[in-house]
Amino acid sequence: MSIRARLQRNYPGFALDVDLELPGRGVTAVFGPSGCGKTTLLRCVAGLERRATGYLSVDDEVWQDDTQQRFVPVHRRALGYVFQDASLFAHLNVEQNLNYGMQRVPAALRRVSLEQSIDLLGIAHLLPRQPDALSGGERQRVAIARALASSPRILLLDEPLAALDAARKAEVLPYLEKLHSELDMPVLYVSHAIDEVARLADHLVLLESGKVTASGYADDLLTRLDLSLAHGDTAGAVLTLTVSGHDEQDHLSTASFSGGVMSLPIHDKDIGQRLRIRVQARDVSLTLQKQSGTSILNILGATVRAIAPDSPGQVMVSLDVGGCTLLARITERSARTLSLAPGLSLYAQIKGVAILG
Repeated sequence: MSIRARLQRNYPGFALDVDLELPGRGVTAVFGPSGCGKTTLLRCVAGLERRATGYLSVDDEVWQDDTQQRFVPVHRRALGYVFQDASLFAHLNVEQNLNYGMQRVPAALRRVSLEQSIDLLGIAHLLPRQPDALSGGERQRVAIARALASSPRILLLDEPLAALDAARKAEVLPYLEKLHSELDMPVLYVSHAIDEVARLADHLVLLESGKVTASGYADDLLTRLDLSLAHGDTAGAVLTLTVSGHDEQDHLSTASFSGGVMSLPIHDKDIGQRLRIRVQARDVSLTLQKQSGTSILNILGATVRAIAPDSPGQVMVSLDVGGCTLLARITERSARTLSLAPGLSLYAQIKGVAILG
């Protein structure tokens, strides 16, 4: 299964021109600056841009093919679309909003039950409420559940967390992770927030001025030194670990991966559970000898892969840690002092409290 999108849409002063083959399962994040064409791409996939030209197929079902004069209208495309604004029907309560989404699909074609949608988004206690009695995070969870209740072949999320404050965003993110792990459908997730991309995305599409600058596995693209994502204060790497133990006294967990074992300030995960963490480059320091008598809990053996200039006076160092990639952002002076060069073996140090789950 896959998504094939070869789409063009011209506006005065701007043109979207993409040629993509995307996985048919998991979360594909579409990332780029404001005005680069992220929302336009989603609208083209949804069929909302009737003047878009090209070809689009989802799971071998062709929704647009100009060579065959085929264009499936929006209401016949099996998709769910969630906007920044939840757009719930104000005159219907939560349960009625969900039933509206479900009734779009004949019973024989439903692949996601109403009960499953409610459970995945944790909204059973909200069913009798009116939309104006919900928080921003609750409204977005209901909007996503309503989209799922229509049993879509693809779920389109257009910056669903952009209008939320940090607390409400933290409330919704775990539910998006749950969708990612439990649903067998592709999700196109538009965002300009790198923390969301790092936490949720399997695949990543980078857009700039309507063009695709890179497309591939998210973990790889986030650490490629030839891309802007791997530079600046927000650069970082994503590691996937398996929880192996808990220290109840210190409220820490241990988790392992091919590069070693780490101690994390995370204590709500089950042993054996897979865990994605983000390690920001600014939180990684380097040393030639393994240190003792330090407050830093995580010291991992590493090999320098490459070094690239970053901001003035700083460099970005790509590290191989057991076959995984870490980034370290350090000063040019530190790089000279350590005589850094590709192939050098050293240690990467990461403060436990700096790790983002």
